[in-house]
Amino acid sequence: MDRDAASGLARLVERLDKVSLWSGAIVSWLIVPMVLALVYEVVARYFFNAPTIWAYDVTFITYGTFFMLGSAYTLQRGGHIRTDSYYGQWSTKTQGMTDTICYILIFFPPLLIFLSVTWDYFVVSFMRDERSVTSPWLPRIWPLKAVLPLTCVLLIVQGLAELLRSIHAWRTGEWIARKHPMVPSSSSEETPSA
Repeated sequence: MDRDAASGLARLVERLDKVSLWSGAIVSWLIVPMVLALVYEVVARYFFNAPTIWAYDVTFITYGTFFMLGSAYTLQRGGHIRTDSYYGQWSTKTQGMTDTICYILIFFPPLLIFLSVTWDYFVVSFMRDERSVTSPWLPRIWPLKAVLPLTCVLLIVQGLAELLRSIHAWRTGEWIARKHPMVPSSSSEETPSA
């Protein structure tokens, strides 16, 4: 791979990575309302004997959103579980080839199916203005269901970045560095753990 193509690929991967970095930074703020709802519920329940009907739902919805939308950020940071007993001993080219094949055959097909299914799931919920019947508060549940296809889109974008990163490693024997969200783009401090 010539230098111009490699640098162009690295720039494209960096742009795709930014989607996950920004979404992760935004979604991380969901921890605040989740913790506040939990603290409020504990104080109301145990100090004033006045439990709420809404705190459990708020924490359930915010944690589900936090967990799902944070998955693309976790993928970008190389934080998903990997069985590393053999993989870590392989050459970079072999790792890149393995990752390329796995992304094409194992990662993208189920994710595209999941996107299709969850989009329909969300649309039906939105059209019916669905509410949670398991709660006396009856919160609207379609916003939580909207998180499912959005998660798929974010994972597809980050998966594309990871696929391109793997192809580059397969062809050149070098990983495209992962930028850290808190470090300026001019200093790439880590090699990826694909």
